[in-house]
Amino acid sequence: MHKFKEIPISIRTYYKIKRFIPRPLQIAMRRVRAHLKLRTNRVVWPINPKASSSPLGWTGWPEGKKFALVLTHDVDTQRGHDRCEMLLNIEKDLGYISSFNFVAKKYNISDDLFKIIRTNGFEIGVHGLYHDGKYFKTRENFNKRAIEINYFLDKWGASGFRAPAMHHNLDWILDLNILYDLSTFDTDPFEPQSDGVTTIFPFWFSSNHNKKRGYVELPYTLPQDFTLFVLLKEKTIDVWKKKLDWIAGNGGMALLIVHPDYINFGNGNNNAEEYNATFYIEFLKYVSEKYKYEFWNPLPKEIAKYWIDTVVMK
Repeated sequence: MHKFKEIPISIRTYYKIKRFIPRPLQIAMRRVRAHLKLRTNRVVWPINPKASSSPLGWTGWPEGKKFALVLTHDVDTQRGHDRCEMLLNIEKDLGYISSFNFVAKKYNISDDLFKIIRTNGFEIGVHGLYHDGKYFKTRENFNKRAIEINYFLDKWGASGFRAPAMHHNLDWILDLNILYDLSTFDTDPFEPQSDGVTTIFPFWFSSNHNKKRGYVELPYTLPQDFTLFVLLKEKTIDVWKKKLDWIAGNGGMALLIVHPDYINFGNGNNNAEEYNATFYIEFLKYVSEKYKYEFWNPLPKEIAKYWIDTVVMK
Protein backbone atom coordinates (compact mmCIF):
# COMPACT_ATOMS: atom_id res chain seq x y z
CA MET A 1 0.00 0.00 0.00
CA HIS A 2 1.25 3.47 -0.89
CA LYS A 3 2.71 5.37 2.06
CA PHE A 4 1.90 9.07 1.82
CA LYS A 5 4.22 11.77 3.04
CA GLU A 6 3.28 14.36 5.61
CA ILE A 7 2.66 17.89 4.38
CA PRO A 8 5.99 19.77 4.83
CA ILE A 9 6.25 22.19 7.74
CA SER A 10 7.00 25.05 5.35
CA ILE A 11 3.74 24.42 3.51
CA ARG A 12 1.75 24.15 6.73
CA THR A 13 3.24 27.46 7.87
CA TYR A 14 2.27 29.03 4.54
CA TYR A 15 -1.36 28.02 5.03
CA LYS A 16 -1.37 29.55 8.51
CA ILE A 17 -0.32 32.97 7.20
CA LYS A 18 -1.84 32.75 3.71
CA ARG A 19 -4.82 35.00 4.47
CA PHE A 20 -2.44 37.80 5.44
CA ILE A 21 -0.55 37.66 2.13
CA PRO A 22 -1.99 39.71 -0.77
CA ARG A 23 -3.15 37.50 -3.63
CA PRO A 24 -0.68 38.95 -6.21
CA LEU A 25 2.19 38.19 -3.81
CA GLN A 26 0.86 34.64 -3.27
CA ILE A 27 0.90 34.05 -7.03
CA ALA A 28 4.40 35.54 -7.36
CA MET A 29 5.74 33.31 -4.58
CA ARG A 30 4.14 30.22 -6.10
CA ARG A 31 5.61 31.06 -9.52
CA VAL A 32 9.12 31.22 -8.11
CA ARG A 33 8.62 27.88 -6.35
CA ALA A 34 7.12 26.31 -9.49
CA HIS A 35 10.07 27.29 -11.68
CA LEU A 36 12.52 25.92 -9.11
CA LYS A 37 10.56 22.66 -9.01
CA LEU A 38 10.51 22.50 -12.80
CA ARG A 39 14.31 22.60 -12.99
CA THR A 40 14.77 19.69 -10.58
CA ASN A 41 11.91 17.42 -11.66
CA ARG A 42 12.12 17.18 -15.44
CA VAL A 43 12.81 13.43 -15.19
CA VAL A 44 9.40 12.76 -13.61
CA TRP A 45 7.24 15.62 -14.94
CA PRO A 46 5.09 15.87 -16.92
CA ILE A 47 5.78 12.19 -17.57
CA ASN A 48 6.99 9.67 -15.05
CA PRO A 49 7.79 6.56 -17.11
CA LYS A 50 7.20 4.33 -14.08
CA ALA A 51 3.50 5.27 -14.08
CA SER A 52 2.71 3.40 -17.31
CA SER A 53 2.40 -0.14 -15.91
CA SER A 54 -1.12 -1.53 -16.26
CA PRO A 55 -2.75 -3.24 -13.25
CA LEU A 56 -2.78 -6.98 -12.73
CA GLY A 57 -5.68 -8.52 -14.60
CA TRP A 58 -6.41 -5.42 -16.64
CA THR A 59 -8.28 -6.24 -19.88
CA GLY A 60 -8.96 -2.77 -21.26
CA TRP A 61 -11.56 -0.05 -21.65
CA PRO A 62 -15.13 -0.55 -22.92
CA GLU A 63 -15.57 -1.40 -26.60
CA GLY A 64 -11.81 -1.67 -27.02
CA LYS A 65 -11.26 2.08 -26.61
CA LYS A 66 -7.60 3.13 -26.57
CA PHE A 67 -7.80 5.26 -23.42
CA ALA A 68 -10.22 7.01 -21.06
CA LEU A 69 -10.59 10.79 -20.84
CA VAL A 70 -12.08 12.08 -17.58
CA LEU A 71 -12.78 15.82 -17.33
CA THR A 72 -13.17 17.35 -13.86
CA HIS A 73 -13.55 20.90 -12.59
CA ASP A 74 -12.74 22.27 -9.14
CA VAL A 75 -14.81 25.36 -8.38
CA ASP A 76 -12.72 27.22 -5.83
CA THR A 77 -14.50 30.59 -5.60
CA GLN A 78 -17.76 32.43 -6.25
CA ARG A 79 -16.21 33.69 -9.48
CA GLY A 80 -15.65 30.10 -10.59
CA HIS A 81 -19.19 29.14 -9.61
CA ASP A 82 -20.60 31.95 -11.72
CA ARG A 83 -18.59 30.77 -14.76
CA CYS A 84 -19.55 27.09 -14.60
CA GLU A 85 -22.36 27.29 -17.12
CA MET A 86 -20.07 28.86 -19.72
CA LEU A 87 -17.57 26.03 -19.25
CA LEU A 88 -20.31 23.40 -19.40
CA ASN A 89 -21.61 24.86 -22.67
CA ILE A 90 -18.17 24.67 -24.26
CA GLU A 91 -17.92 20.98 -23.42
CA LYS A 92 -21.51 20.24 -24.38
CA ASP A 93 -21.08 21.89 -27.78
CA LEU A 94 -17.97 19.78 -28.44
CA GLY A 95 -19.65 16.55 -27.29
CA TYR A 96 -17.99 16.07 -23.89
CA ILE A 97 -19.23 15.50 -20.34
CA SER A 98 -17.51 16.31 -17.05
CA SER A 99 -17.88 16.71 -13.30
CA PHE A 100 -17.98 19.92 -11.25
CA ASN A 101 -16.68 19.80 -7.65
CA PHE A 102 -17.99 22.52 -5.33
CA VAL A 103 -16.72 23.86 -1.98
CA ALA A 104 -19.85 23.45 0.13
CA LYS A 105 -19.53 26.31 2.64
CA LYS A 106 -17.28 28.86 0.96
CA TYR A 107 -19.65 30.63 -1.44
CA ASN A 108 -23.29 30.76 -2.51
CA ILE A 109 -24.27 27.75 -4.60
CA SER A 110 -27.17 28.10 -6.99
CA ASP A 111 -29.87 25.42 -7.16
CA ASP A 112 -30.44 26.49 -10.76
CA LEU A 113 -26.80 25.75 -11.61
CA PHE A 114 -27.05 22.30 -10.05
CA LYS A 115 -30.19 21.67 -12.10
CA ILE A 116 -28.41 22.70 -15.32
CA ILE A 117 -25.47 20.41 -14.53
CA ARG A 118 -27.68 17.40 -13.82
CA THR A 119 -30.11 18.02 -16.69
CA ASN A 120 -27.25 18.00 -19.19
CA GLY A 121 -25.90 14.69 -17.88
CA PHE A 122 -22.89 16.13 -16.07
CA GLU A 123 -21.86 15.26 -12.49
CA ILE A 124 -21.56 17.08 -9.14
CA GLY A 125 -18.94 16.30 -6.50
CA VAL A 126 -17.81 17.71 -3.14
CA HIS A 127 -14.58 19.73 -2.99
CA GLY A 128 -14.57 20.05 0.77
CA LEU A 129 -16.31 22.50 3.09
CA TYR A 130 -13.75 25.32 2.94
CA HIS A 131 -10.79 25.77 0.62
CA ASP A 132 -8.09 25.67 3.28
CA GLY A 133 -5.21 23.42 4.28
CA LYS A 134 -6.67 22.09 7.52
CA TYR A 135 -8.37 18.83 6.52
CA PHE A 136 -5.56 16.52 7.55
CA LYS A 137 -4.02 18.66 10.27
CA THR A 138 -5.37 16.36 13.00
CA ARG A 139 -7.54 13.24 13.04
CA GLU A 140 -10.03 15.03 15.28
CA ASN A 141 -10.40 17.89 12.82
CA PHE A 142 -10.92 15.52 9.90
CA ASN A 143 -13.51 13.51 11.83
CA LYS A 144 -15.56 16.65 12.45
CA ARG A 145 -15.37 17.73 8.84
CA ALA A 146 -16.14 14.22 7.57
CA ILE A 147 -19.55 14.37 9.22
CA GLU A 148 -20.42 17.56 7.32
CA ILE A 149 -18.86 16.34 4.07
CA ASN A 150 -21.01 13.21 4.26
CA TYR A 151 -24.03 15.44 4.81
CA PHE A 152 -23.35 17.33 1.57
CA LEU A 153 -22.54 14.14 -0.33
CA ASP A 154 -25.99 12.91 0.59
CA LYS A 155 -27.75 16.23 0.04
CA TRP A 156 -26.25 16.69 -3.41
CA GLY A 157 -26.58 13.03 -4.42
CA ALA A 158 -22.82 13.04 -4.99
CA SER A 159 -20.56 10.00 -4.96
CA GLY A 160 -17.13 11.64 -5.23
CA PHE A 161 -14.77 13.83 -3.22
CA ARG A 162 -11.63 15.83 -3.91
CA ALA A 163 -9.72 17.51 -1.08
CA PRO A 164 -8.78 21.18 -1.53
CA ALA A 165 -5.15 21.75 -2.55
CA MET A 166 -4.86 18.01 -3.30
CA HIS A 167 -3.97 17.23 0.31
CA HIS A 168 -4.58 13.57 1.02
CA ASN A 169 -4.63 10.86 3.61
CA LEU A 170 -6.39 7.99 1.91
CA ASP A 171 -6.88 6.05 5.16
CA TRP A 172 -8.84 8.92 6.68
CA ILE A 173 -10.84 9.44 3.49
CA LEU A 174 -12.26 5.96 4.09
CA ASP A 175 -14.60 7.70 6.57
CA LEU A 176 -16.43 9.40 3.70
CA ASN A 177 -19.44 7.80 2.04
CA ILE A 178 -17.97 7.85 -1.45
CA LEU A 179 -17.64 5.69 -4.51
CA TYR A 180 -14.44 7.44 -5.57
CA ASP A 181 -11.83 9.98 -4.49
CA LEU A 182 -9.92 12.45 -6.69
CA SER A 183 -7.26 13.75 -4.28
CA THR A 184 -4.08 12.28 -5.81
CA PHE A 185 -2.05 12.41 -9.03
CA ASP A 186 0.41 10.26 -10.92
CA THR A 187 3.17 12.87 -10.76
CA ASP A 188 3.08 16.55 -9.77
CA PRO A 189 6.07 18.10 -7.98
CA PHE A 190 4.28 21.47 -7.86
CA GLU A 191 1.66 20.38 -5.35
CA PRO A 192 2.08 21.11 -1.60
CA GLN A 193 1.92 17.38 -0.78
CA SER A 194 3.81 16.31 -3.85
CA ASP A 195 3.98 12.52 -3.49
CA GLY A 196 2.50 10.97 -6.62
CA VAL A 197 0.85 7.55 -6.78
CA THR A 198 2.90 6.69 -9.90
CA THR A 199 0.09 5.25 -12.00
CA ILE A 200 -2.05 6.48 -14.90
CA PHE A 201 -4.78 3.99 -13.97
CA PRO A 202 -7.47 4.04 -11.27
CA PHE A 203 -6.93 1.82 -8.25
CA TRP A 204 -8.93 0.42 -5.34
CA PHE A 205 -8.06 1.75 -1.90
CA SER A 206 -9.36 -0.28 1.02
CA SER A 207 -9.10 -0.75 4.76
CA ASN A 208 -6.35 -3.04 6.06
CA HIS A 209 -9.00 -4.77 8.15
CA ASN A 210 -11.75 -5.05 5.54
CA LYS A 211 -10.73 -5.19 1.87
CA LYS A 212 -14.35 -4.72 0.77
CA ARG A 213 -14.58 -1.37 2.56
CA GLY A 214 -12.99 1.13 0.23
CA TYR A 215 -13.32 3.35 -2.82
CA VAL A 216 -11.80 3.84 -6.25
CA GLU A 217 -8.98 6.36 -6.36
CA LEU A 218 -8.86 8.37 -9.60
CA PRO A 219 -5.55 10.28 -9.78
CA TYR A 220 -5.30 13.20 -12.14
CA THR A 221 -2.78 12.43 -14.85
CA LEU A 222 -2.72 15.61 -16.95
CA PRO A 223 -1.13 18.75 -15.46
CA GLN A 224 -3.59 21.18 -13.89
CA ASP A 225 -4.54 24.25 -15.91
CA PHE A 226 -3.53 26.59 -13.07
CA THR A 227 -0.04 25.07 -12.96
CA LEU A 228 0.53 25.32 -16.69
CA PHE A 229 -0.99 28.65 -17.60
CA VAL A 230 -0.90 30.72 -14.41
CA LEU A 231 2.22 29.54 -12.56
CA LEU A 232 4.43 28.38 -15.44
CA LYS A 233 2.81 30.81 -17.91
CA GLU A 234 2.85 28.34 -20.80
CA LYS A 235 1.80 29.90 -24.10
CA THR A 236 0.70 26.68 -25.83
CA ILE A 237 -1.02 23.39 -24.94
CA ASP A 238 2.04 21.36 -25.98
CA VAL A 239 2.50 19.90 -22.47
CA TRP A 240 -1.10 18.68 -22.44
CA LYS A 241 -0.74 17.16 -25.92
CA LYS A 242 2.56 15.45 -25.08
CA LYS A 243 1.18 13.90 -21.90
CA LEU A 244 -2.12 12.90 -23.51
CA ASP A 245 -0.34 11.14 -26.38
CA TRP A 246 1.83 9.25 -23.90
CA ILE A 247 -1.18 8.17 -21.83
CA ALA A 248 -3.04 7.11 -24.97
CA GLY A 249 -0.01 5.12 -26.10
CA ASN A 250 -0.01 3.26 -22.79
CA GLY A 251 -3.76 2.72 -22.66
CA GLY A 252 -4.26 4.68 -19.46
CA MET A 253 -6.65 7.23 -17.97
CA ALA A 254 -6.19 10.88 -18.92
CA LEU A 255 -7.82 12.77 -16.04
CA LEU A 256 -7.73 16.56 -16.12
CA ILE A 257 -8.58 19.32 -13.62
CA VAL A 258 -9.73 22.60 -15.16
CA HIS A 259 -10.85 25.51 -12.94
CA PRO A 260 -13.54 27.87 -14.25
CA ASP A 261 -12.16 30.41 -11.72
CA TYR A 262 -9.05 30.98 -13.84
CA ILE A 263 -10.52 30.91 -17.36
CA ASN A 264 -11.16 34.11 -19.28
CA PHE A 265 -14.16 33.43 -21.49
CA GLY A 266 -13.56 36.52 -23.61
CA ASN A 267 -14.38 39.32 -21.17
CA GLY A 268 -11.45 41.65 -21.74
CA ASN A 269 -7.76 41.01 -21.05
CA ASN A 270 -6.59 38.22 -18.74
CA ASN A 271 -5.73 39.24 -15.21
CA ALA A 272 -2.68 37.86 -13.37
CA GLU A 273 -4.42 34.56 -12.57
CA GLU A 274 -6.39 33.93 -15.76
CA TYR A 275 -5.77 32.21 -19.07
CA ASN A 276 -7.77 32.27 -22.27
CA ALA A 277 -10.53 29.71 -22.82
CA THR A 278 -9.11 29.03 -26.27
CA PHE A 279 -6.43 26.81 -24.67
CA TYR A 280 -9.04 24.42 -23.30
CA ILE A 281 -11.12 24.51 -26.48
CA GLU A 282 -8.00 23.73 -28.51
CA PHE A 283 -7.24 20.77 -26.24
CA LEU A 284 -10.74 19.29 -26.56
CA LYS A 285 -10.63 19.69 -30.34
CA TYR A 286 -7.20 18.05 -30.41
CA VAL A 287 -8.56 14.98 -28.61
CA SER A 288 -11.60 14.78 -30.89
CA GLU A 289 -9.62 15.16 -34.08
CA LYS A 290 -6.64 12.93 -33.30
CA TYR A 291 -8.49 10.19 -31.39
CA LYS A 292 -11.98 10.52 -32.89
CA TYR A 293 -13.35 7.04 -32.10
CA GLU A 294 -10.53 5.82 -29.88
CA PHE A 295 -11.33 7.25 -26.46
CA TRP A 296 -14.00 6.86 -23.79
CA ASN A 297 -15.24 10.01 -22.01
CA PRO A 298 -16.99 8.78 -18.83
CA LEU A 299 -18.04 10.72 -15.77
CA PRO A 300 -15.90 9.95 -12.70
CA LYS A 301 -18.72 7.87 -11.19
CA GLU A 302 -18.97 5.84 -14.41
CA ILE A 303 -15.28 5.01 -14.59
CA ALA A 304 -15.28 4.15 -10.87
CA LYS A 305 -18.17 1.72 -11.34
CA TYR A 306 -16.46 0.21 -14.38
CA TRP A 307 -13.27 -0.29 -12.38
CA ILE A 308 -15.10 -2.05 -9.58
CA ASP A 309 -16.95 -4.32 -11.98
CA THR A 310 -13.98 -5.26 -14.19
CA VAL A 311 -10.97 -5.12 -11.86
CA VAL A 312 -11.93 -5.05 -8.18
CA MET A 313 -14.69 -7.70 -8.35
CA LYS A 314 -12.91 -9.85 -10.92
